[in-house]
This record gives sequence, C-alpha cells and structure tokens, in this order.
Amino acid sequence: MNDTYDVVVVGARVAGSPTAVLLARAGYRVLLLERGRFPRDTLSTLLIHQPGVALLKRWGVLPRVVATGCPPIDRVSYTVADVRLEGCSWAVDGVRTAFAPRRYLLDSILAQAAVDSGAEFRDESTVLDLTFDGDRVTGARVRSGGTEYTVRATLVVGADGMRSRVAAKVDAPVEFEDPRLTCAYYTYWSDLPQRFRLHEAPGSWVGTIPTNEGATLVGAYFPQRRFGQLRGDGLGALLAAVQHTAPELREQMDGGRMLDRLHGTGDQRNFFRKAVGPGWVLVGDAGHHKDSITARGITDAFRQVQLLVDCIGDGLHDPQRLSRALNRFALQRNDMLITGYRNTLTTAALAASKHQLELLRLIAGSTELTDRYFSMMSGACPADEFLTPELLDLLAST
Repeated sequence: MNDTYDVVVVGARVAGSPTAVLLARAGYRVLLLERGRFPRDTLSTLLIHQPGVALLKRWGVLPRVVATGCPPIDRVSYTVADVRLEGCSWAVDGVRTAFAPRRYLLDSILAQAAVDSGAEFRDESTVLDLTFDGDRVTGARVRSGGTEYTVRATLVVGADGMRSRVAAKVDAPVEFEDPRLTCAYYTYWSDLPQRFRLHEAPGSWVGTIPTNEGATLVGAYFPQRRFGQLRGDGLGALLAAVQHTAPELREQMDGGRMLDRLHGTGDQRNFFRKAVGPGWVLVGDAGHHKDSITARGITDAFRQVQLLVDCIGDGLHDPQRLSRALNRFALQRNDMLITGYRNTLTTAALAASKHQLELLRLIAGSTELTDRYFSMMSGACPADEFLTPELLDLLAST
C-alpha cells in the first residue's frame, strides 16, 4: 500500500487528534495513525483547565465532552500548612469551568472529531520508521496488522508522547531538561464529594479530581528519590499520604471503595526537545514534557496544536513559507510554555518556602487575589502578570 497525504500525524491522543481535526478542516489531506486500539485508557491526571476547555469550545468538541456526564469543575481548594484557598479560575472566552473526562472517552471523542473533519484514522498502526530525502522527512513506514506499507507526506507530525518514536527517528535533540522531581500514584474512588481539592505538606502532595460516573481520581505525589522504596506497595503509599496530608479526605474514603486498579509512574521527565526540522514537527509531550503535578499536560497540548495550525495557515505546500511557519511555531511554543514549566518545577519540589506561605496567607484574605492565583494555575492569567504592584506592596509590608 502506497499513498500520499499532505500531513501524517503520528499519535491520536490529546495532541495528535486535534492537530488532525484542525488541519483537515483547513483543507489538507490528513492521515492520523495510532499504535493502540481505541477506546483505550492511558496514564493521565485528566484535568483540562479553562484555557483548554475554551479551545474545545472553539473547535466545536466541548458539547461531546459535556455529553459524557463529566461534571463541570467550577471551584478548587488548596490547603497547605495553615493556609486554605478556595476559589475559581477566571473565565477564558466565556468558559469558567474545567473538566476532567476519563481518557478513553476524551481521546475517542477527539479521534472521531478528526474523522468527522475529513481526516483518515487508522488505529492499531505502528510507525516503524520515517522515510527521508536527504535530511528532509518525506513520510513514514507503517505496520497495520500484518501489512507493512509506506505513506508519503509534506509534513509528519510527531504527537506520540514523551517517548516519541518520531523524535527518535529524526534525532531531535533535547534543548534543555531538568531532573525528575516526583513520582506519583493514583486510582479512582467512589462516593467522595465531587470537588477539586489540593493538599500539600512537606514532601507530599495529594489531590482529588471528579470525573465520569461519580468517580473521583485520588492521587498522591512523592519525591522522586522515594520511588524505589514505594513501588512495592504503591496503594499503601497513596493511602498513607492521604492520611498524613489530607486526613479529612482519608476519612471520606472509608465510606467509598476503590473502582480501578492503581496507576503509578516514576518517569516524570522535564524537558524541551527541538520542535521542528525539515518535514517534521513535534507537538504535545513529544516535544515538551513536565511533571504532571500541575495537570497542565492536556491544556498545553491543546495550546500547542492551535499555535501550530495558526502558524501553518495555508502555507503547507510552499517550502519557504512552511519552513518559516515551523520556526515561528518553535519559538512561540517555548515562549508560551517556559514560565508554566518553571512554576511546575517549583511545585514539584514539594517544599513550600516561607516566602511562598507568606504570599498564600496574603492571597487567602482576598477573593480577587485567590481567583487570580487559581487563574495563574489554570493558565488563564499569565504567570508574569500574577504579581501585581498591589500584591508586591502587600508583600513588602509584611
């Protein structure tokens, strides 16, 4: 089998499927490839912050997510030491709710949206290699079932995750990276209050996120150095962390039951890879990954996709325009994500400083500042705009 497309997208989850949706709607012939068989779950914190939900609305996909019965999240609480913040992120394009749908639902919705937009979707299709003309990527060698074939494309999009095969085949260098900071365990629990809650203590972070069918994701983060010690009893570690960090939540869990197996990871990498090259581009976790503790992965994948498609526009088949567009995407991607990346590393250190606690105490006394803080967490408020002159004056006076 040999065929030619404008774009081949490798990976059909939260970066790949939206890329296929938008490029197909732009009039390009798109092939979307996925190694797994849909529907299928994957490791995920599930949360789509307000900027990501606003993009789902813009793409016309939000009604399908809402139709799954996933509860809207319009309040969040954050407890650390003697400080408790309760509030909500600002609205983005009229959207003030977050959502946390199960991934086997969300990913299937996005893949179907790609098909509905005109893309061709093939799951259970593994990219074995890329094809080249000199240093330019020209397509991919694919295995579907027992059949191997080559597809050609003007652009190959690597949306195949942190361990991206596309990135490996083009030898995309890591531009910079930081050490792993946390490991994490989570599962789903019944009969808990449908609330988004965060609890922090030295060396520990616990959160709950409501999702489909009355289930709540309960997760705990630990210092990376403890992973070898904890991996023999991840569930015990999770329950002990909840007891220590959020005892009220632990008591509530006694009234429910565990709904799914335990999920865990010690591979919380923090890096930016080179995003583009001749005939190829990386989006989502393939090009940039950070600790999941701030649950920004899905939202930031959506933002990258929209940026990429905006940069490409109608210039895919003009080699010079495409090259400029990809380079523009690479620069703007880094500018868009770097501050959130640094803030995530600070959170993942699991050690709130005295200065941070003083700041949180000030914020807790103001509904406006609390919502601004949660807006920074969601990405609705740019992090470099969070520290207003008024807040700096308050800090200086303490």
